[in-house]
Amino acid sequence: MDTTNLNCVIIGASHAGANCALELRKQGWLGAIYLVDADEYLPYHRPPLSKDYLSIEDVETSSFKPLFAKERYLEENITLKLGVGVIKVDEKQMSVILSSGEILDYDKLVLATGASAIIPPIEGISACEKVRVLRNAADALQIRQDFKTSANKEVVIIGGGYIGLETAASLKKMGGDIIVLEREERILARVAPLELANYFQELHTDNGVKIYTGTSVVKIEEKETSIEIKCSNGKIYSADVLIVGTGVKPNTLLAEEIGAEIDNGIKVDTNLQTSVKDVYAIGDVTQFYHPRYEAWIRLESVQNAVDQAKIVVANVVGEAQQYSAIPWFWSDQFHVKLQMIGLSKGYTNLIVRTEADKENCFSIWYFKNDDLIAVDAVNNGKAFVLGGKFIKNNTLLDPIKIADHTIPFKPNNLIKTETNAH
Repeated sequence: MDTTNLNCVIIGASHAGANCALELRKQGWLGAIYLVDADEYLPYHRPPLSKDYLSIEDVETSSFKPLFAKERYLEENITLKLGVGVIKVDEKQMSVILSSGEILDYDKLVLATGASAIIPPIEGISACEKVRVLRNAADALQIRQDFKTSANKEVVIIGGGYIGLETAASLKKMGGDIIVLEREERILARVAPLELANYFQELHTDNGVKIYTGTSVVKIEEKETSIEIKCSNGKIYSADVLIVGTGVKPNTLLAEEIGAEIDNGIKVDTNLQTSVKDVYAIGDVTQFYHPRYEAWIRLESVQNAVDQAKIVVANVVGEAQQYSAIPWFWSDQFHVKLQMIGLSKGYTNLIVRTEADKENCFSIWYFKNDDLIAVDAVNNGKAFVLGGKFIKNNTLLDPIKIADHTIPFKPNNLIKTETNAH
């Protein structure tokens, strides 16, 4: 396909959008490329927002690490439109109207609009100007500023998911008095098994974080020098800093307005194209069918964003490819690195392997019948790497051997053989 005189507009300049722009040039797109985002910063790494960016002492050394140097965009003749919102997409005229008044015509449009923090319907929450979320650089800067200038360093975090726990760990390392309130009966209730949740509960408790589960916040009130958080059990907590980490919702408004199919995100086909001609979607906002897991899913991960960017570009330039990458994620909390590969939803059997010669080193292996579908590895990069290879290759494993830490952790030792297959 001759792309010399064509325009590609990408809305959203986080991991998905920025990688898409560079990948277009790499795969031979010769026409104009526009990368648009309301965020004023040069596209930057998002995972450190709840980790390093909060716990760095010197504000001068905490500049947000860019995904690519500014010069790279110039070299590849990619036009950045940063700090500019999108007012409307006109699918009939095939144009994008920016908040600056500028109109960008497109031949191909990629929506990489990401997701926004969910603000739960708690009484008083909308009236409280000190409520914070953590989704972008401005959020991280505001939380750090609030924390540094607070009198008592008292922080309450609503939500015991990964973002809430990572934020708790980072601010605890900065000397904060941290409370996490989770309405479910345990932390990580929607994303991790009980074994892993218990481990992280103990990790945080041992490091001085107070976690209260089965605790719903019913009212928030801003006082003169603090924020008062009232719970359904009658308990009242006081905070200098209040952070809400109760999940995200995909930013689908632009897609909805042009008539794209929406179902827990922008629904795309196997080529990552929406139901609207010449409009594609990638990253956190996208609902797609995964052939390995035989399910429609939406993923919030850097890996998914970057891998989808490569596949969508292949389709945009006319080289049809389907997306089927095995998802992986990670979380850093205190001295612990959790690496997750695959999707554990629907597992029928769970095996925990503890490495006898290493402290705080174990892995959880999820099977659906005989098939390995996911691995969670705590301070265990080897289990993460091996698990990924086994899942990708559909290797038949012996769960009994995996559970036995006296058996050396090598691929040939874990594979189910003919003699023990029956």
